[in-house]
Amino acid sequence: MIHTVTGHPETELCIVALILVVLGIVIIIGKGDKLIAGCNTMSKRRRGMYHVRRIRIVVAGMLWVCAAYMFTLVWFAENMKFVTTSSFIFGIVILTAVVLCSTWAKRR
Repeated sequence: MIHTVTGHPETELCIVALILVVLGIVIIIGKGDKLIAGCNTMSKRRRGMYHVRRIRIVVAGMLWVCAAYMFTLVWFAENMKFVTTSSFIFGIVILTAVVLCSTWAKRR
């Protein structure tokens, strides 16, 4: 048994997943640029090298994928084969998002 704050790890995972969904919405509407790592510390010249809207899309997408992954872990916790497969897919999606942030979001 995992020791958690409430004693119900499934409930806690769902709460964290809902928080990630809300953060994704805040970022996609443009109110959470300060939450994106590196965006608030860049100089204006460096910030001009990136499409901020595209970075928002990728970061919000990553947050929603993380939330979906957490919901998947809660719903299919008994099926270890499904959890392993979804973990592999989750890793690939996150790596793809990192590549998108460094290529697609850069101005040419």
